[in-house]
Amino acid sequence: MKHSLLVAALLALAVSACGKKEEAAPAPAPAPAAAPAPAAAPAEAPAAAPAEAPAAAPAEAPAAAPAEAKK
Repeated sequence: MKHSLLVAALLALAVSACGKKEEAAPAPAPAPAAAPAPAAAPAEAPAAAPAEAPAAAPAEAPAAAPAEAKK
């Protein structure tokens, strides 16, 4: 009984010693201070939105031609 308890304790110690240690989570960066927005900023926002979206890639393959009807 004592041997099995000793083996179980050593096994638990070995498993916990081999476990990966968790790294301390880095402190979150403080939020930037909110600056008052100029009046022109809301008018410029819609114009800036299309620039952020990726442009559509041109089609590389030609469009399929209609199949010829068999006579």
